[in-house]
Amino acid sequence: MSAPKNRFRLPDGLPIALARDTSLWSGGRVATGGAPWKVVRLADAARPHLAALRRAGRAGLADPSPLGRALARRLLDLGMADPLPAPRPGPHDVTVVIPAYERADELERSLAAVGDVPVIVVDDASPAPGPLRRVAEKYGARLVRHSRNRGPAAARNTGLRLVETPFAAFVDSDCRPMDGWLDVLVPHFDDPRVAAVAPRIVPLSADTGLLARYETARSALDMGVRPALVRPGGRLGFVPTATLLVRVAAVPDGPFDEDLRLGEDVDFVWRLGDQGWNVRYEPAARVAHTPRLHPATWAKRRHEYGTSAADLARRHPGRLAPARPSAWNLAVLALLARGRPGAAAGVAAVTAALLARRLSRLPADWSLAAAIVGKGVAADAAAIGHALRREWWPLGLLTLAASRRSRVARAAAAAMLAPIALEWARQRPAIDPVSYTVLRLAEDVAYGSGVTAASARARSAAPLLPEVRLPESFPSVRDRARKAAARWIAAVRPAGRDLR
Repeated sequence: MSAPKNRFRLPDGLPIALARDTSLWSGGRVATGGAPWKVVRLADAARPHLAALRRAGRAGLADPSPLGRALARRLLDLGMADPLPAPRPGPHDVTVVIPAYERADELERSLAAVGDVPVIVVDDASPAPGPLRRVAEKYGARLVRHSRNRGPAAARNTGLRLVETPFAAFVDSDCRPMDGWLDVLVPHFDDPRVAAVAPRIVPLSADTGLLARYETARSALDMGVRPALVRPGGRLGFVPTATLLVRVAAVPDGPFDEDLRLGEDVDFVWRLGDQGWNVRYEPAARVAHTPRLHPATWAKRRHEYGTSAADLARRHPGRLAPARPSAWNLAVLALLARGRPGAAAGVAAVTAALLARRLSRLPADWSLAAAIVGKGVAADAAAIGHALRREWWPLGLLTLAASRRSRVARAAAAAMLAPIALEWARQRPAIDPVSYTVLRLAEDVAYGSGVTAASARARSAAPLLPEVRLPESFPSVRDRARKAAARWIAAVRPAGRDLR
């Protein structure tokens, strides 16, 4: 169901704050930031309102004037501002849907945590249904059962069809919402454009081993401490549905793709955005999650996450590119890798000059173009390093092995390892930097191996190919590479056979 038109005006009392990565230029006439990152020209009439927002800082401001509300609407939709709704105590018009498969002890802890709201438990054909039934009866939850195992997407769809309240919360059976979670999440729906809000999901275990401490620092389900508009290309491209609160009127019947055993949450969130809705991440609401701490199980789960890439790439063409570097930035990085900083600076200066010419209609000086180029080079270096650790992991491992003998390999290894070092330095987790780096690389390789395996099975290179951004007069390198890769795959793989 598409988002309603002409019903997006914010309530007068809803304050907003500029997002931390939003920058204002030329006295507030130009803004950069958002999800995805962009450059936006703002009307001169908005400058006093922007100045007031900047002075308010993270405390936020609710400007009741028509212009103030219109500006807030635009900033929220661009991802350049965060809403700051005040927590509101219940009761809340919410029904909780819990998909379950065995693990009755986890279900009991989840039911004890969700609070005094209606609950629907969907047993996805557990081999021994008795324990789940007894736990559901103990907590007064409604239990429905699938006759065969159909996966979490089907279980959520089954539960959602039975919901009669305006809002539904999907909560996995190994998740335990913390006190006040709905008080924080429900007020976000005062914004009529919000279709879903995700809390922060944090691992919680009595285990104090190395892997448990790593999970505390970097869980795959933990999206961090900063709120965000969730959108492809933004800082947060998706949120997991391990716990997610949705506006029932915003989702069609059967919103989760039941053909997907993994990645159904990414697909669901992306389709909401495509239909004009906003999805938000609110870390002030917290949910505890039981992590998988056996090394083999942990690595296997990361591998399984990666196997969703091929199916998602088929459903959402172009969104799974592992990197989208600019050709100009690639030239700068290549020159730096070859030890030619002067030439790299020259290319960066030319790039900034050309960009300044493109931005000449904006009321901004050369400093904006220079800042964009600097940010772009750093971002593209990090993206290439990320891809070398994940989707291009065989090349990445070769790069690390060759880093002592090759200047270019050392530069690529730095792009791979520097972001990990920065992560450790910022978070200071209870784990030494060497162990953190090794586990981070193992996690990325496990995920990347899932991507490559799924791409081979699907006979598609789409999740592995970068999208190089070239001047408009040049053909797309990605298009040509995709065609070449398709020809190579067709040549080495007979039709109708799997590469196993």
